[in-house]
Amino acid sequence: MLLPDFIKNFEAEFPDLTPGTLSPQTVFKQLDSWNSMQALIFIAMIDSKYNVTLTAENLHDCNTITDLFTLVQNKVKAKANS
Repeated sequence: MLLPDFIKNFEAEFPDLTPGTLSPQTVFKQLDSWNSMQALIFIAMIDSKYNVTLTAENLHDCNTITDLFTLVQNKVKAKANS
C-alpha cells in the first residue's frame, strides 16, 4: 500500500474535492465536507478496499491523512500476521 494511492482513494470518497488537492499533512477533519456520513463512507471504503475494520474511535485518534494511512497500514499488517 502506497500513500499516494491511499490519498487518491480518500479523495474519491469526497465528490466535492478536486483530485490532487489533499496532501499527507491535510487535517481531514477540517475539510468542509467531513461529517459523520463521510466518516461512515470512509470506513466502508477502507473495509472494501483494504479488508480491515476501522471504528469511530480509530478516526477520532487520527488528525492527518498520514495518520489514517499509518492506522490502516498497521491494521493490514496485523491482519496478515494473524
